[in-house]
Parts: sequence; C-alpha cells; structure tokens
Amino acid sequence: MGSSLELMKITGYTDEEFSSAFSGDPYTVMINPESIKWTRAIEYNEQQSPDSSSASQKYKSTPSDKLSFDIVIDCTGVVDSKRTVMYKEITALENIVFTYNGKIHRPNFVKIQWGKNITFKGVLTSFDTSYTLFKPDGSPLRAKVSLSFSQYLSPSTVKKVDGQESPDVSHLVDVVDGDTLPQLCQKIWNDDSYYIQVAKYNGLNKFRHLMGGTKLIFPPIVQPN
Repeated sequence: MGSSLELMKITGYTDEEFSSAFSGDPYTVMINPESIKWTRAIEYNEQQSPDSSSASQKYKSTPSDKLSFDIVIDCTGVVDSKRTVMYKEITALENIVFTYNGKIHRPNFVKIQWGKNITFKGVLTSFDTSYTLFKPDGSPLRAKVSLSFSQYLSPSTVKKVDGQESPDVSHLVDVVDGDTLPQLCQKIWNDDSYYIQVAKYNGLNKFRHLMGGTKLIFPPIVQPN
C-alpha cells in the first residue's frame, strides 16, 4: 500500500525560538514545488600576515542561508474542489509569512517543512505573485507565487553555534621558544590581526620571537564595528 503525497507546509511563529505557533492552521501548498533553491555562502577578507609576502583569505562571516521556491495556487477545482477562491488562498499565505503582526511588532517568523529532510526556519524576504489564468470576468484562477526566505537564528542559538573559541573570551597561553604573537593569535582565534592588541596588553615591545616558558594573557578583544 503506497504512502500518500506529503505536501509542503508553511507555519508562522510569534517568537524567535519557534515555539509559539501563529494562530490558525499552517498553510499547506496545493501543489509541491518543482524545485527549491537553498543557498549557502561564506565571506572572506583579503588580509596579509605581518610575516608573509602574500595575502590570504581570512574568514569574515557566514551569512544566513537563503531558501527560495515557486508554488502554484490552482483554484479551478481540478486540484482541490474545496479550495477554489484565490483571494482566500493568497490571504491565508500572506497572514502567515508577510502581514505585519501587531502583537510582536513585525511579520511572523516562518518554518517551511517538506517531508522529513527539509526544515527551514527563517523570515520572508520577498513575495512575488504572477496570475496566469482568469475567469471571463477577470477573477484569477491560477497563480504562481515566488517566495524567498532568509534563515533566522535567535541570539541564544547563535551563541551555541559560535561556541567559546572567540576573541571576546580570555585565554592564558604558555609560550614555547619560536612562537610569535601573530602565530599564537592565528592558533587561538584563527585570526592573526589581533597581535598588536595582545602585545600592548602584555607590555611587549617585540612580538616576532617570544621567550619560551613565559605566560601571556590573550584578553577579550573589542572588535571595531
């Protein structure tokens, strides 16, 4: 016995932890998307190390994931005889992903779920509707809706993801002969550009060759905006 078709569902949430669902039912698409595009990217800065003659790619940030897809709303009655009013379909979808929610002073947070393997939590960034079939009186019968979302991570989730290996945490380091401050900054924070701040904090006037057996404090670093 075959399993029934699982349709994509779009659910609104009124909190950034995605625990309080928006009132009303989730929006279930009438026809699953033919394709979805899930975009990920990493941004880098070109930086040159003090002890190097060539620039290298230094990690800058990982922007939010992006998800985009098209859905078809068909109100001819062929797909679903109970869903034949285009205005109701568009309004139901808008209320979940687009309409300003006065209780939280912003549009809802949104979860897109399709089967067991695709779950995306984010916020809407674009909502484009193209009407493609009409009744003789001009009322739309079919529409293609293009939706784009940007991943949303709450501040508490970001802290968990980032972990503790960051420039805003203190580190006590045992120096070994041959160590340099840029090398140690690179090892601790994966960024050698903080060496001047560390040198000043520890009262060092040279940083290329440190004395083995000493201890240095790598303090919390205030990053410029």
